[in-house]
Amino acid sequence: MSPRRTLNFEPKPAAVSSAAVKRTVVIPALLLAAFALTRWPGVMPLNFSVAYGLVFCAGAFPRRLPWWAIFGTMLATDIGLNVFYYDTVIFSDYQAVNYLAYAAIFLLGRQFTVRATLLKHIGGGLIGAVLFYLITNTAAWLQDPAYAKNFTDWLRALTLGTSGWPETWTFFRNTLLSGGLFAGLISAALQATEAEAPEREPEAEPEGTTEPAPEEAK
Repeated sequence: MSPRRTLNFEPKPAAVSSAAVKRTVVIPALLLAAFALTRWPGVMPLNFSVAYGLVFCAGAFPRRLPWWAIFGTMLATDIGLNVFYYDTVIFSDYQAVNYLAYAAIFLLGRQFTVRATLLKHIGGGLIGAVLFYLITNTAAWLQDPAYAKNFTDWLRALTLGTSGWPETWTFFRNTLLSGGLFAGLISAALQATEAEAPEREPEAEPEGTTEPAPEEAK
């Protein structure tokens, strides 16, 4: 009898589906591009920003919206505007406080799962907006010599602010509305693509399949 022949079948690499590309590349890229464009002064009302909802969803959808991409886009646009538009320092203490507040929103988003309901994500976006408002306005109260360092002036910093600026409660209104709105929209878009059934990958044939050779006539 002749020795048996061994047939090896190597699995062919599965083609990347268009749905997978859409989930992992296209939608995150579009969100980042829209976010960068809305940071141009005058495009959105004061404190009405995509950032609150986007940073929150980066925490809730860490594989879809990497934190480094969000904060990298934010840092690049901040530096670009400071240098080429405002003609000021590259990065200010005030902006550092903002990034601290965004980090708190991101950590809040990490407490929410990808499969949380849309209402929960909207609620989380609203809580994140409140956190941002409290952190940034408390920092302004501590740094601005126009405020006395007491409870009454802390409340003034949260509601009226200083003369020459719009009342701070209007900033809070815009922060709250945009936080809930964009957290809901971004979450709905990401969950819709998560719900799409992935294309079935072809099954690989087992390796090392043996096929007996025909017996030779004696």
